[in-house]
Amino acid sequence: MIVRLWHGKTSTENAEAYMNYIMQTGVKDYRATPGNLNAQVWQKQEGDITHIWTVSWWVNIESIRAFAGKDYEKAKYYKEDKKYLLELEPTVQHYECFGEIR
Repeated sequence: MIVRLWHGKTSTENAEAYMNYIMQTGVKDYRATPGNLNAQVWQKQEGDITHIWTVSWWVNIESIRAFAGKDYEKAKYYKEDKKYLLELEPTVQHYECFGEIR
């Protein structure tokens, strides 16, 4: 199993709106992709900045490619991400996961 981890930063003022946007775009697309096992969004507020991570679990790299495309290590952004994010980080992280999703 592979875990895909994306990180972004938004203003704390926009954090709630961006969280809703992520749920309607990225998380919805994760869950609609064959081979996705689960997805969560984590956040941590640090003053005026809120860090957001999407964490998704996948059967294998091929299922991640079905979501992200051939260059699966490149971050996938949506139309309005630039409206919320303080920067567009170019890549995501992938980790082998040993355990089970319940």
